[in-house]
Amino acid sequence: MTQHLPPAHLGVALALARRGVPVLPLRADKGPMGNCPACRDNACGGRPGMKVPGPCLCPSPCHAWAAATTDVETLTSAAWRSAWRQAGAVGYHPGGAGVTVVDLDNQAAVTWARENLPATRTVATTRGQHWIYRGTMTSPNGVRPGVDIKSLMAYARWLGPGTGTTALLPDAVRALAVKEEATPSSGLGVASSSPVRATWDRHVATGCRHTETYVRTALTNGLARITACVESGAGSQAFAVARFLAAQHTGCPGPCGLTLLGQQITAAAVSVGVPEPYAERAVTRGFVAAGTVS
Repeated sequence: MTQHLPPAHLGVALALARRGVPVLPLRADKGPMGNCPACRDNACGGRPGMKVPGPCLCPSPCHAWAAATTDVETLTSAAWRSAWRQAGAVGYHPGGAGVTVVDLDNQAAVTWARENLPATRTVATTRGQHWIYRGTMTSPNGVRPGVDIKSLMAYARWLGPGTGTTALLPDAVRALAVKEEATPSSGLGVASSSPVRATWDRHVATGCRHTETYVRTALTNGLARITACVESGAGSQAFAVARFLAAQHTGCPGPCGLTLLGQQITAAAVSVGVPEPYAERAVTRGFVAAGTVS
């Protein structure tokens, strides 16, 4: 009797799933499997875990990263076995595994990371490296040339365990997402629901007694705290950051450009799901609590 062995990629996927890593099959071109007819164009409403939660419980590996799972019965089901037979690679959901992947797409990006990010576990890719950090965040692409971030609501290709010790997700990586969400990209607007916002610079703070480095460092740290609140608490953190930053300027003759600082705080909160009116009110209350006006 001929024994039918499981597809090679399925064996890798099952090993990862047993370690708590949600997995999914990928095509040879590294893309996810296409949705079934009932899920095509999101006609099913989407899965419960998606950015806009829906009711879909499709047994097939539909909806890309949202289909990733650690359930062995699902991975070995008839619908998934068909996908595994066609698969060209194994994908995984970094956010579901509690990690963030900084995808460095070329050698220039790798060089930049070595100069600006803390060392962590690294995995070699076809053209560059994946740097893996412990912790989750949003998943913007193109945060700088050759650099994408894959964590929540994203998938990455499994290329092996890599080498090195996995470090805690640093503020420097979170700040990259803030920059992507809060500033214009190629003149096409911003990657959030907020309108295009100007950013703070020294020209709007002619009466500020602080150095530009001091202000920018405090702002970057504050924005990173806000965008770290991907599940809840970003609105409260926006209030706290606005209050703290405004309090630093109570002794300045002014102007200090607090309006632009407030807009960047608002944009950061909006980028992790806070309704814009709520974010704006939180920032205003923070300024008022510090005894300043924006």
